[in-house]
Amino acid sequence: MLGKTANGLFWMFRYLERAENTARLIETGQRIALTRLGSTEDEWRSVLQTAAACDGYDARHDAVTKDAAIDWMLRNKDNPASVMSSLAAARQNARMVRTAITHEVWEATNGAYMNVRDLLARKVSERDLPSVLGTIRSRTALVRGATHGTMLRNDIYDFARIGTFLERADNTARILDVKYYVLLPSVMAVGSEVDNVQWETILRSVSARGGFRMAYGSTSDPRDIARFLILDKRMPRSLAFCARKMRDNMGYLAADYGKRPRSFSMADHIERHYLSYDIDSVFDYGLHQFIQRVIALLDELARQIEIDYRFYE
Repeated sequence: MLGKTANGLFWMFRYLERAENTARLIETGQRIALTRLGSTEDEWRSVLQTAAACDGYDARHDAVTKDAAIDWMLRNKDNPASVMSSLAAARQNARMVRTAITHEVWEATNGAYMNVRDLLARKVSERDLPSVLGTIRSRTALVRGATHGTMLRNDIYDFARIGTFLERADNTARILDVKYYVLLPSVMAVGSEVDNVQWETILRSVSARGGFRMAYGSTSDPRDIARFLILDKRMPRSLAFCARKMRDNMGYLAADYGKRPRSFSMADHIERHYLSYDIDSVFDYGLHQFIQRVIALLDELARQIEIDYRFYE
């Protein structure tokens, strides 16, 4: 496969996943802010920080407000990580690899862009926000369904999956971090009894509430939630699940191309040395530090994939 095609597939699916996860992060911030008394400026700044959108926001705004933060993350064209910017980039990459994807995948991607573009043509009211966020999630899910249902399981599919799970792991880590580090009053509070409503929100934000109830019952112990979202290989948005899927698809590429590049070893290292711990080891490491380390390793992995598969040649 040409490196340019691999690049387009990888980033098409990263951007689709990013759009969905930005919507999930906004919903998380909205729900958590509703449980706090007084000013919510700190909560929305933490959400912007989690989305890596704080510097751009600060350059164009004098203060953090809920409405401005939501608008920046949803629809502002000056924010390259906004939902609208991400879907536009996904559509552009899909157009670039049009001959590599099925008609159904293209139609679902193009439809997602046009539908969300119409919804975000004007500022979203607080009343309409839940339905808009739900539409963003459902439209990106349609692309995922078309991909699973119509794409041949070959190197094209592998690059799409690697992009999806790399982005998903990064976003799950960031959502966990916004709860465990930024919103808690002090580092000493990590692992202590905290507001159950906020933990319910974290589970909902990654569609994990039902799965968690099946695995752990009706309790909402923070340590169990952290274990579920970091280490549970059954949960499709956990760090361990995403790392396993990335490693699997990179293994298929290695078998197809007859060589095992450095990026495969890096993916294997992330899974074996960081996501095969027990939760006590993670807490001993320091949960914030652990999450930040995993995010850094995922970023290094993405850069190495670009090098190994010659994305820009």
